[in-house]
This record gives sequence, C-alpha cells and structure tokens, in this order.
Amino acid sequence: MVMERFLKGRLRHDLSAAEKRALEGVVADTMVLAPRETLVSRGDRLDNSYYLIEGVMLRHLEDQRGDRQLVEVNIAGDFVDLHGYAMKRLDHSVQSLTRTVLAKVPHAALSQVIAVHPHLGRAMWFSTLLDAAMHREWIFRLGRLNAEGRIAHLLVELIERLRLVGLYDADRDFPVPLLQRDYAEACGISAVHANRSFRTLKERGMVVMEGEGRLRILDEVGLRKLCDFDGAYLYGEGSLALDGLTDAPC
Repeated sequence: MVMERFLKGRLRHDLSAAEKRALEGVVADTMVLAPRETLVSRGDRLDNSYYLIEGVMLRHLEDQRGDRQLVEVNIAGDFVDLHGYAMKRLDHSVQSLTRTVLAKVPHAALSQVIAVHPHLGRAMWFSTLLDAAMHREWIFRLGRLNAEGRIAHLLVELIERLRLVGLYDADRDFPVPLLQRDYAEACGISAVHANRSFRTLKERGMVVMEGEGRLRILDEVGLRKLCDFDGAYLYGEGSLALDGLTDAPC
C-alpha cells in the first residue's frame, strides 16, 4: 500500500477498509526527486498534492536576499502540500532533503473521493490541522527556547513523529540527515551558533555528529528535559489524543 503510513499512530485506525482503498485509488502516479530538488515554488499553481512515500522534505520561506527559514520538515507518511488542495498556491516552497519518492494525487480525484467518503475528507482535514499544530509549536520554540533548546526540541519532535510511523531506531544514526545550516534555518540562529550549540550538546553527552548530516542521539531523555518537550500537540498520545474522527454523541 502506497499510503500505509498516512495518519499511522494517530487516527488511521478510524478509517474503514473502503476509505483506505479509496485513499489508495487517488494516486495517479509516483515520482522520484533527487536530494535538494524543488518540488513546488512559492506561488506555483497547484492541481495536484503530493504524499511522501519515502525520504525527507523541507518547507521553507526566503527573504529578499535569498536567505531561508525552514518552517517544517516532512517525513514518510506526510502530505507535503495537502492544503494546496484548497489554497491552490502555496505561500512557501517545498524541497527534498534526501532522495524522495512521492505519490501524485490530482485535486480532481480528491474532490471525487471526498464527495463519496466525507469521513475520509475529515481525516485529510485533520492532517492539515496537524501541520498547523506543529507550526504553532515551532513558534513557541523560536520564542521561548535558547539555541540548544530549539535544536533539542526539533530533534525530539522528529523522533516522536518517526516513531509514530515506525521509522525510528535509537541504535542507528538519526534518519533525518539535516546539515548544521538546516538546523540553523529551522531554529532561527546562525550557522556559527548552530555549530556552537551542537558542540555544547555533545559536551553534555546528548548527541554526537558523525559526519556531514550524520547524527547519533545519545541521551534522548536529556534532550527532552532540556527543551521541556510535551508531544501532545502531535496528537499521537497524551492529553490531546483522540479516539476517532466522528463526533461523540451529546
């Protein structure tokens, strides 16, 4: 199944067999991007959305000088631009970090399947609202944490999300090969400050850099304490977890 990771660890259990078949049926084609290749540029007209089957993608904004601010990291199981179904043009750009495999989903097909399966449409809406919840948490991270805390928060968020879709193994290198400049762009700090912060995290025994884009997590508990991480906003487990997408009876 192409979309077997869609909402995995959250509300996939709430989708019926017919809805899962319908979800698979909207895929028109698959495509492969090389690392650091642009999928969608800010302002492009969108008639398709793309589901990430394999790899990692980055969403980013650029200022007038071309300097980037990363606004989200997407992993397998995510739609990278599902909100483009309603908005038709993105206010940011989407680029691959690694080699990625994507499923192309025409908006016309989405309209047809949502008309037949409105509950599935609600699941897709929930997916876009998860993006919004993460964006709010990123704002909190940038506003309330120091540089080391921001990096720790990003790392733990990605660990949590990777675990939800069964892609995290603590005994291996961290599977999202961000460079230090990527961490800088995600955390609102300079590349020099990112380098210094990673050195501090290494000295505390929390992480170790093993080469370009290669990172080993040594102390996840310590990272969580450093950034006071509460993953409830990911709607997997915790105080915000939901039983289903159907309204409870009054």
